[in-house]
Amino acid sequence: MPDDSDKPKNEPEIKEEAPVITAHQLQLDGATLSYSATTGKMPLKDARDKIVAQIFYTAYMLEGAADPAERPLIFVFNGGPGSASIWLHMGALGPRRVDMGDEGFMPPPPYRLIDNAYTWLDLGDLVFIDPVGTGYSRASDPDDNQKYWGLEADLEAVGEFIRLYLSRNRRWTSPLYLAGESYGTTRAAGLAGHLIDRGIAFNGVVLISTIMNFQTARFTKANDLPYTLFLPSYCATAHYHGKLAEELQARQLRELLSEVAEWSESDYTVALAKGDRLSEDERGAIAAQLARYTGLSERFVLGADLRINIMSFCKELLRDDKRAVGRLDSRFVGIMASAEGQTFDFDPTNHAITPPYNAVFNQYLREALGYKTDLNYVIMSAEVNRNWKYQGGQFPDTSEGLRAAFAKNPFMRVLVAQGYYDLATPFHAAYYSLSHMGLDASLRDNVIIEEYQAGHMMYLHLASLAKLKRDVARFISV
Repeated sequence: MPDDSDKPKNEPEIKEEAPVITAHQLQLDGATLSYSATTGKMPLKDARDKIVAQIFYTAYMLEGAADPAERPLIFVFNGGPGSASIWLHMGALGPRRVDMGDEGFMPPPPYRLIDNAYTWLDLGDLVFIDPVGTGYSRASDPDDNQKYWGLEADLEAVGEFIRLYLSRNRRWTSPLYLAGESYGTTRAAGLAGHLIDRGIAFNGVVLISTIMNFQTARFTKANDLPYTLFLPSYCATAHYHGKLAEELQARQLRELLSEVAEWSESDYTVALAKGDRLSEDERGAIAAQLARYTGLSERFVLGADLRINIMSFCKELLRDDKRAVGRLDSRFVGIMASAEGQTFDFDPTNHAITPPYNAVFNQYLREALGYKTDLNYVIMSAEVNRNWKYQGGQFPDTSEGLRAAFAKNPFMRVLVAQGYYDLATPFHAAYYSLSHMGLDASLRDNVIIEEYQAGHMMYLHLASLAKLKRDVARFISV
């Protein structure tokens, strides 16, 4: 945790505030669940016991347990890295959620809060964490916020939050779980390794839309890996929008994606590795197959030098209709200002989900949870994303932290949840990272993979939300 004890301070010392605790009930599977909700700020302190930052959190505890310390305790965060935990909180895990309909597309305002029949509260107590710079979490001195915006500093701060929470709530002997989404999986993998060295071992880690090795997702010069790993997700997207040839549209999706993955790992990978040494006949054959699997024209594929960038794909697939598909969930479609250009005007997914979640959460927090403040709840901070320090070179990778945690705690298990239509953290890229982390053969059965007919936030899709709950219930019950 950053220590600025030598820095002179002129502003008044921040005082710790008491958390707000409210009582609630929820009808779940014919039973009444009574639970408490706690909202507050966990203080992070320097060597002089001065508060240097505060991390906002919302915790839900089921009432009536004979010994609360025996109940599973699940720490939850989203990604970004500049994202608050609102998405998993109000979309999937919490006792109440935003009503997004069956498909998860943007509903008309006013937006509704409903009971969540798929909450994880019956499986374990829940603690939603907003890292510094998101939600209501801030450094005491605004100039110090950036000290927390980096891979290692973030692990230190969130790890310290978890230690403090276990101590203050007497939960050291609880079965412990982490659940992270997107960059939250980067954080979760890193935390598993970081905290095992500090005496905190986890029973399980849930990785939702996984990215641990950033080489799998960064389209940079001389890095051909993303082009091959994104291809199955491109195919799934084209299949969803009916852009493949008739014989491919008729195929069962998972069977088709397995075929595409096999081709991308063999012929396509070899072709890209050849670079300018690829013959014209070979180039033509690869372009034809790429066009067939993506629904794009051979002319476009050849013009892209056989390398289809994610942003170009989102714009190109439905260009003739002046539409673009979403990056977070390629089922979503947005109206573009022009059919020209190589990227979309906005991500249709992001702009469809932000208004409902923002409105519902701000109302819920003040009305139901009783937390009053004039601070802006930062859902997604562009400033945090822009200034984040990715230690580890051009391609940071926290899979080694996860491997080390497995080696030191062979009882830990990991559930990996991936959506077919996720163009931010594609499923095949996640599987590449898992198969290249050097996990000992004796531990490979500790990793369970589940797939969903949705995107990055698969829980937007009601059937996938239900499946996610079933999968997690099996995972935690073992």
